Amino acid sequence: MTETTMADGEKTAGGALAGIKVLDLSRILAGPWASQVLGDLGAEVIKVERPGEGDDTRKWGPPWLADGAGEPTDQAAYYLAANRNKTSVTIDFTKPEGQALVRRLAAQSDILIENYKVGGLAKYGLDYDSLKAVNPRLIYCSITGFGQTGPYAARPGYDLLLQGMGGLMSITGPKDGRPQRAGVAVVDLLTGLYGVVGVLAALAARERTGEGQQIDLALLDVEVACLANQASNFLVSGVSPGRMGNTHPNIVPYQEFPTADGFMIVAVGNDSQFRAFAGVLGHPEWGGDPAYATNPARVANRDVLVPLIEALTPMRTTQAWVGALEAAGVPCGPINVIGEVFDDPQVRARALRVEMAHEAGGTAPGVASPLRMSGTPVAYRHAPPVLGQHTDAVLGGLGLSADEIAELRARGVV
Repeated sequence: MTETTMADGEKTAGGALAGIKVLDLSRILAGPWASQVLGDLGAEVIKVERPGEGDDTRKWGPPWLADGAGEPTDQAAYYLAANRNKTSVTIDFTKPEGQALVRRLAAQSDILIENYKVGGLAKYGLDYDSLKAVNPRLIYCSITGFGQTGPYAARPGYDLLLQGMGGLMSITGPKDGRPQRAGVAVVDLLTGLYGVVGVLAALAARERTGEGQQIDLALLDVEVACLANQASNFLVSGVSPGRMGNTHPNIVPYQEFPTADGFMIVAVGNDSQFRAFAGVLGHPEWGGDPAYATNPARVANRDVLVPLIEALTPMRTTQAWVGALEAAGVPCGPINVIGEVFDDPQVRARALRVEMAHEAGGTAPGVASPLRMSGTPVAYRHAPPVLGQHTDAVLGGLGLSADEIAELRARGVV
């Protein structure tokens, strides 16, 4: 298998965000996803975790990473997915001494990411207004379920809840089935990406103004924004879209079809592709039939056309159909399980699996960044850290002596 391997601590020069320091107070997924992307781009990311506990996802197993002897460790696969290219420092900022340490880290940081409830950090003096006084250039990204304002602001927010409240589940799943969530936490992931967009924009603004700012980022806002064409369909028509399984509200045929040994995807995006598709199916006349010749006609007549297609596709295997349709220029493909994804020749050629030496022993597998930058390539510098792996180094960087760190550790501050 083609893969990228990089030892923990190995560095490549000149990441796009080299010299940018991120203080990550977030946990679970949306915030850590944002900070991981920033770390992949070369930023220094310091992840602050609770002593003895750490990010909640450290316990979200099995599966667990195996050590060099093949034995399971206490490193959950979920945690590994969102925490590479970071250092881990344990600080209890419910204690005054811990708060002081976080403030000192914030004073040296360009970006802070947090996902506590609205007002949750104010009682520790770690809210935006308090830290702005310490560092006016700080870009402070607050991720919450519902934002800093509005009647729901105080509510906790979780991906599943927001997929429901934001409308995604109402358009996902079989037409006559129950509402369905997406197979991964897409609201969290999209929120993390919007977080990256926001902080990069704020960095650009800081170049002009010299000042940082707070970013108020809500999972609900992101979910509604990412309804995309489905939201636009409603806003234009006044009719709420419903669940349509794997079919598309605006394009036909654009769905899965049964084959002799499973299913395949056909994604016809224009009329010339449909004519080619009809020809491979053995019905070139469909391409000139007024009922099917144009996409609006196919959408209007999907209940007739789709069963006609479904009567033909089980006659050949997925591989046979994909070969014939690709040769005709029709977008199509198999429906892979995840194991097949990582064995796919294109995925292997793009080196989408990476391996990093891990502190717990052995190597930590992960998925490569999709960002391919010619001048400042992504580097996999650090495997996801074990809890508190870099506490001494980070606090030493603040000027604390070994004895001072030992004293803080004895008192449970770090």
